[in-house]
Amino acid sequence: MTESRSAEFDVVVLGGGSGGYAAAIRASELGKSVALIEKDKVGGTCLHRGCIPTKALLHAAEIADSVRDAASYGITASLGGVDPDALRAYREGIVAKKFKGLEGLIARRGITVVAGGGRLEADRTVRVGDDAYIGRDVVLATGSYSRSLPGLEIGGRILTSEGALALDDIPSSVVILGGGVIGVEFASVWRSFGAEVTIVEALEHLVPNEDLALSKGLERAYRKRGIQARLGVRFAAATQDAEGVTVALEDGSEIRADYLLVAVGRGPVTSGLGFEEAGVALDRGFVTVDESLRTSAEGVWAVGDIVPGLQLAHRGFQQGIFVAEAIAGLSPVPVPETQIPKVTYSHPEVASVGLTEALAIEAHGADGIATYEYSLAGNGKSEIIGTSGLVKIVRRVDGPVLGVHLLGDRVGELITEGQLAVAWEAHPEDIAPLIHAHPTQSEALGEAFLLLAGKPLHAI
Repeated sequence: MTESRSAEFDVVVLGGGSGGYAAAIRASELGKSVALIEKDKVGGTCLHRGCIPTKALLHAAEIADSVRDAASYGITASLGGVDPDALRAYREGIVAKKFKGLEGLIARRGITVVAGGGRLEADRTVRVGDDAYIGRDVVLATGSYSRSLPGLEIGGRILTSEGALALDDIPSSVVILGGGVIGVEFASVWRSFGAEVTIVEALEHLVPNEDLALSKGLERAYRKRGIQARLGVRFAAATQDAEGVTVALEDGSEIRADYLLVAVGRGPVTSGLGFEEAGVALDRGFVTVDESLRTSAEGVWAVGDIVPGLQLAHRGFQQGIFVAEAIAGLSPVPVPETQIPKVTYSHPEVASVGLTEALAIEAHGADGIATYEYSLAGNGKSEIIGTSGLVKIVRRVDGPVLGVHLLGDRVGELITEGQLAVAWEAHPEDIAPLIHAHPTQSEALGEAFLLLAGKPLHAI
């Protein structure tokens, strides 16, 4: 019979994903003793089943497209096909390298890693099997899971993103349920690998949380790529057999494909973990927190996807650091949701920060804002790499930049400048004198700021 043990730490972190390990590392840097409890592998969904492996697939997809289009650049090449085994080895190699690096980083910080599923109990105690880990403070960072729809059972040829990553073959046809970030990214990958792809989205546009100009631009780009989008129509049912899946829609139509990917969002992993019994209030499964990420239980904090708001790894990192510094008695400044950059790594990419035009009008009235869209057709570097798209800036009339919205290949690398403009409440007149290197895609941002400052160069 195994004897139960208990151990005390300054900080006990439940969950080793982006938010959890960031909190653990920062707390350790600030001199705290830390236990990090993780039932699977540190790095969580983002490293092992989300951000990193999917972006590796997207890069491989970009290479496939480049080879396919090589002749237009004067290069003689042909795409012989996609090797699923080699593709998996490439993706898993990247994940393994990042995982090993993260394990080493955590070890060097002197963090105690506890393998196993934890359950929160009263008095800031997390129990793992028979063992109890007691913290002066506890950070909840249990992450999220792929949602499905009522009556739609995941299994066989009906997949979530985790199942899609585990496929041993390249589908010839796929239906994707959901036109948000996950759905459009997998659509981009599979289309580049030669699959016939149909996205079904109940709302009127792809990436519906983005500015309308980006949604419409992405829809045009996807039509040009041959990706079908059934917008404004709801899913009704799905049946599968040994050969594929038949998807029925509420308008009476049906779509047949090899697989159905269910990409309707992610839910918080909070059920059955003792949160409510320990005094942590939940709202529809999400943990209720104040502006400093404190829960309703004394000494218990929450970060990442279990906190209502954007479910992004970099938001989790920021929240983990914030909580660790707050526990240490520092005075960190929370980052508002509107100042968190978002990137959809499709082809073309979508990137944004701040208010959309619609939200800016709600806040300031139609006469209180000004917008400008600059086409990437006028940008030399974008022409060189063969991408179309746009830069859209939303500003308050005679006031600061409220939102920056980008569409085009590689524009995710530009969004940090947009974040600085929004977070620092910069006026276009403040940014216009700054020099953007030529030829770079960042010049497109510069052109938009120049025009809004009243001194356009190439913009009209």
